[in-house]
Amino acid sequence: MKKLREQTDAKIAAGRKNNPEFMKGVDAIIKKEKEFQQGKNAIKIGEKAPNFELPNPEGKTISLATLLDKGPVVVTFYRGSWCPYCNVQLRAMQARLDEIHALGATLVAISPEVPDESMSANEINSLGFSVLTDQDATVALHYGVAWEVPAFLIDHMEVDRKLDLKKINNGNGSILPIPATFVVGTDGLVQWSYVDVDYRTRAEPEEILEALKKLS
Repeated sequence: MKKLREQTDAKIAAGRKNNPEFMKGVDAIIKKEKEFQQGKNAIKIGEKAPNFELPNPEGKTISLATLLDKGPVVVTFYRGSWCPYCNVQLRAMQARLDEIHALGATLVAISPEVPDESMSANEINSLGFSVLTDQDATVALHYGVAWEVPAFLIDHMEVDRKLDLKKINNGNGSILPIPATFVVGTDGLVQWSYVDVDYRTRAEPEEILEALKKLS
C-alpha cells in the first residue's frame, strides 16, 4: 500500500495538471499563512488536551475523558467528507486501525459537518472509528486549529465545486479546522502532534503508530 503522503502528493500533482491557476492560488495562500505562523496557537506536546463531548452520526455523545479511561486517544481534525484529501486520510487511517487498536488506542475524527450531512450509513458502518461533529468549530478553536478560510478558497468551493458550507456545517460557512492530529496519553497530555495549514498534507499513519508505541 502506498504511504499517505504518496497518495496526497499524487492528488496535488493531478491538481497542478488539471487546474494550475487554482493550485498557484492555493500555494500563495499557504505561503502567506505559514509566514504568519498559522496554527502556532495549537496545543503543544506536554500540554493538557482539552476535553470534548461531541455527537457521532447516530447522535451519541462521545467524550475524550471517557475514551482516555480505556487508553491513549488519537484525535484527528479534518475538513469534511467533501474534501478529497480528507477522504484519502481517513481511508489510510482505517487501513492501520487494527494496529492502532493493538496498541490499546482509540481513534476519533472530528469535522464541522453535521451528522445528517456527513457520510452515508454504509460509509459510516465501514469505518471502525468514530466520526464526530464539531459544528461551530469550538473544539477546533480550543485545540488552536480553527482557521478562517480565505475568500479565494471559499469562492472555489462555492463556485467551482458547488459546495454550500453553511448548509453542510449547519450555519458555519467559513471556519474549518487545520488538518491536525494529536496523540493524547491516558494522563490527558499531548504526546505527539502534527499541524499544518496546508490542507493538502496530512500526518503519516506510520508516524502516529510510532508515537503510540512509545506510550506502550
